[in-house]
Amino acid sequence: MIYFAAMSTKKIGILGGGQLGRMLLQAAANYPVDTFVMENDAACPAAHLCHQFTKGDITNFDDVYNFGKGMDAITIEIENVNEDALEVLQKEGVKIYPSPAALKIIKNKILQKQFYKAHQIPSSEFIITTNAAELQQHAGYLPAVHKLAMGGYDGRGVQVIKTAADLDKGFDAPSVLEKMVPIKKEIAVIIAVDDKGEHAMYPAVDMVFDQRLNLLEYQLSPAELTEKVLWKIEAIATKLVQNLNSAGIFAVELFIDKDDNVLVNETAPRVHNSGHHTIEGNYSSQFDMLWRVMLGYPLGCAEAILPAAIVNLLGAEGHSGEASYEGLNDILKLENVFVHIYGKKQTKPGRKMGHVTILSKEKQELVHQANRIKNTLKVVTAPVT
Repeated sequence: MIYFAAMSTKKIGILGGGQLGRMLLQAAANYPVDTFVMENDAACPAAHLCHQFTKGDITNFDDVYNFGKGMDAITIEIENVNEDALEVLQKEGVKIYPSPAALKIIKNKILQKQFYKAHQIPSSEFIITTNAAELQQHAGYLPAVHKLAMGGYDGRGVQVIKTAADLDKGFDAPSVLEKMVPIKKEIAVIIAVDDKGEHAMYPAVDMVFDQRLNLLEYQLSPAELTEKVLWKIEAIATKLVQNLNSAGIFAVELFIDKDDNVLVNETAPRVHNSGHHTIEGNYSSQFDMLWRVMLGYPLGCAEAILPAAIVNLLGAEGHSGEASYEGLNDILKLENVFVHIYGKKQTKPGRKMGHVTILSKEKQELVHQANRIKNTLKVVTAPVT
């Protein structure tokens, strides 16, 4: 006789209700879990997909603490949350993914860079600046990139400073001044870690950025790298998450320089834009994988089914208002192309409104279709009727 273990339904909360929360909830439908979301916008992309929505401020101690009481676990879809409340909840028995200690390191770019240095994780050289006057003293350190310690995301809080004339563009707040590295490639790798410390790593991806907006424009998976460089990436990413000592899912962004040295740029302690292709392109998506971690299930298979590309759908220049998707029908006719629209009602220039995933065995086809989609599908304002 075969006995089946009963599967108890867990209560899991998500802090933040944007597109990452939306896709996480879409993957949750496969599992016995009651989902809860807290966000300050009742019309956010994730609000209608969870079992229970709470309107609240994810940066406020009381809101986060009251939301988390009674949960089995909590995760985040953005770093800007109140980790002090998460620390208290953790002490009271709620599992937090990532741990508040890891989150505290990663959300502060000063602490993040100091963490890399302390654990001998290769990263670009840096200087800490506390205000604009202090930044002015480092003209001899240029060219460099100035990054706000707290609050920057999606290209905000990052300023390239090439010459002394650019110093006035820097931030008058605690920041990191990173020595600019001659970059050959920008790479991302996603790694999942369960409560036992076991991990699953997704194939590395090539990231191509919109240099003006500093946003991911499109990416290719898997990245074309030598075996030696891939070994370096895997070793560095593994060492990084081991030293964070936290379960969860982490996106590690890296630079490959002209000498094939591998340097960590930044780490995100959550599901990430660079892993969206895994929904169709990998056996277990990054979203499925995080549910497996939080529910205590075996890690999924991170291997690719087919090579993939992602094109980000960004709000078009000169368009602010109710969103409309120009060229959508043409793109939906294409084979092995998957459109994800995030449900944001309003568009504005550079806002992430969706993404498109392309699958193909041929890299040339991926690049061709990515450029075709980029030039065909536009997020504009709806015509006035």
